[in-house]
Amino acid sequence: MGHFSAKVIANTDIEKELSQIGFDEGYRYAVSDKFKYINIKIFDLSPAQANILKQTALSLGTDCATHRDVITGKVDKSNAILGGSYNELKKISEKLKKQPFKLGELGNLIIELIDTKTSGRTKLAGILNITPNSFSDGGKYIEPVEAQKHLIELINDGADIIDIGAESTKPFSEAVSAEEQITRLKPVLEFIRKENIKTPISVDTRSSKVAEYVLNNGVQIINDVSGFDYDNKLAEVVAKYNAGVIIQHSKGTPENMQLLPQYEDVVEEIYFSLKNKIEYARNLGIKNIIADVGIGFGKTKENNYELINRAEEFFSLNCPLMYGVSRKSLLGVKENDNELKDALTLGVSYPLVQKGVDYLRVHNVKLHKAFLNSLSV
Repeated sequence: MGHFSAKVIANTDIEKELSQIGFDEGYRYAVSDKFKYINIKIFDLSPAQANILKQTALSLGTDCATHRDVITGKVDKSNAILGGSYNELKKISEKLKKQPFKLGELGNLIIELIDTKTSGRTKLAGILNITPNSFSDGGKYIEPVEAQKHLIELINDGADIIDIGAESTKPFSEAVSAEEQITRLKPVLEFIRKENIKTPISVDTRSSKVAEYVLNNGVQIINDVSGFDYDNKLAEVVAKYNAGVIIQHSKGTPENMQLLPQYEDVVEEIYFSLKNKIEYARNLGIKNIIADVGIGFGKTKENNYELINRAEEFFSLNCPLMYGVSRKSLLGVKENDNELKDALTLGVSYPLVQKGVDYLRVHNVKLHKAFLNSLSV
C-alpha cells in the first residue's frame, strides 16, 4: 500500500501555488477566491438579522456562529462570526442584498471588508525629536543646527515622511506649552522652507495652536497622539487647512497612561475608538487619514504584542495604518543602548511589514530602509 505526503500551505499567494501544480492558467485567477479564507466578526445584529445571515451561510456550504439564544429570541442583540472562502462570502453578500432588515447594507460591508487592500509597500516615518527629555535621544537634537543636520540625514537615509516632535509624550512626562513648542519648531521649519525640502513633514502635537502655526508654515500632516482627546479644536484646524492627520489611540495622558491600563478586549476597544474618530474626521472633510494603534500609550506589554500580532484586523478601518514600536519599553531594554533597541525594533517590524502595515515610525531609518530593500524582489 502506498504512502501519502502532504503539508499545510502558508503561502498567501495561492495563484502561485496553483501555477506550480499545473492548474489551468486561464481559470487560475477566477478560482483563487475559492482557496482564500477569512473570518469576519459582525456586531449588534437583531435575532432576525442573525438568523437570516446564519441560514444564508449554511445554504452556501459555510457557517455563521451567533449567540445561542438567537434562535429563541431571548436576546435583543447578537454578535456573529461569519467564516468562509472569499468566493462563498461574495455569494453570501449577493444573497443578503435581496433580504429585508437592511441586510443589503451588511452585504455591501462584507464585500468592502474582503476587498480591503494595503498599499503593498511599507513606508518609513523618520523621527526627529527636538525636545530635551526624549526617551530615545535625550535632547541630542534640541539645538537647531543639530536638528537640521539630523533632518537631512533622515531624508538621505530614505525616510518617506519626517515626523517632528517638540513635546515629549513618553510615560509620566508633563505637557509643554504651545508657545514653547512653536519656539522649538520655528528654526527647523524655516530651514525646511529655505532649503526647499520636498519630503512630507508631519508635526507630532496635541495642540490646535501649534497645529495652526505649523500648517501655516509648510507642514502637511499633524500627528496627534491623543486622537483629538487633548484639544477638541485640533481636528477643525486640520480640516481648515485641508491637511492630513495621524489619529493615534491613547488611554489617558502621558502623566497617567501607564498607571495600570486595563481593557476587556484591547483590539476591539481600540478598533472602535479609532473607527469613531476616523468617521468624525471624515465628517469634517479630512481625507488624508492614517490610523495608529498607539503602541506604549496606555498599554501593557501583553497589550502591545497582541496589537502587533493582530495588526490585520485594523485594515478594516479602510485607511493607511501606522505602527510605532521603535526603541519602546516593550522591547525590554531599559538601559540607553539604542543599537540594541534598533536591532530589536527591526525584529518586531518584520511581521508588521509581512502583514502589509503601511507605515513604520522609526528612529533608525537607515537600518530599516536597508531591511526593506533586502525584501524587495
